[in-house]
Amino acid sequence: MKVLFSFVAICYSISLYAQQLNVATFNIRLKTDNDVGNMWIDRKQAVTNLIVFHEFDIFGIQEGFIDQVTDMQYQLPDYAYIGIGRDDGKQKGEHSAIFYKKDRFKLVRSGTFWLSEKDISLPNKGWDAALPRICTWGVFKDKKNGKQFIFMNTHFDHVGVVARTESAKLILEKAKELAKGLPLILTGDFNINQQNEAYFTLAKSGIVEDAYDLAPIKYEPNSTFNGWGKGIKNNERIDHIFVTKPFKVLKYGILTDTYMGKFPSDHFPVFVQLIW
Repeated sequence: MKVLFSFVAICYSISLYAQQLNVATFNIRLKTDNDVGNMWIDRKQAVTNLIVFHEFDIFGIQEGFIDQVTDMQYQLPDYAYIGIGRDDGKQKGEHSAIFYKKDRFKLVRSGTFWLSEKDISLPNKGWDAALPRICTWGVFKDKKNGKQFIFMNTHFDHVGVVARTESAKLILEKAKELAKGLPLILTGDFNINQQNEAYFTLAKSGIVEDAYDLAPIKYEPNSTFNGWGKGIKNNERIDHIFVTKPFKVLKYGILTDTYMGKFPSDHFPVFVQLIW
């Protein structure tokens, strides 16, 4: 009887592990000569080392220029990515790319739309935004269980108050259209904390829920933005992960990894462990 019980317990543990999904969002900070002491060439290995060590299965990045995205692709050979540049719909400008493990997921379909009240299929600025903003999405099939889900990744405007709220509404509208009943994971640098109206547009939508609120285990040592160590606050999340059912959140963490006293980015990645 004890042998049978142990066998059942082992099978259950294996099944549980097979359904587990490590998800993250990471603003990697754009490549710029202004970041003296924090240049991309010096920190890019730290960025990808962090990703590999924490075993991200699928994650969204923000502020990635094409050479940064290709650097990451080279250093992460087990991953593929989707995403285009927001300035021209090709390679120019920031990518809100989605990286995923090739042996775990099959890409079913994907696309990008602009956060705008105008034409969402072409590069343009929406509402009162200072810059063009995009949302990259992909429908993925999990090879471990055969299930499909949609993953959306975005970066809201840092200036436009109206743009942030309207962008939240647009993403929820597009999620309904694109998901077609599939479970949804939404990641991004939303440039809004958990007390903001645009945040509530998402968190109280009845469609998606903040993974932070759902997590029984929370690791929140400080804010998600660090400003190279100069902008750390006690409790302020502007990078978020939202999910729908049937995903269950096991734990949530703001990963404060550093290297030689330096930060891989001016944002900390946000990590959640999900189970189907």
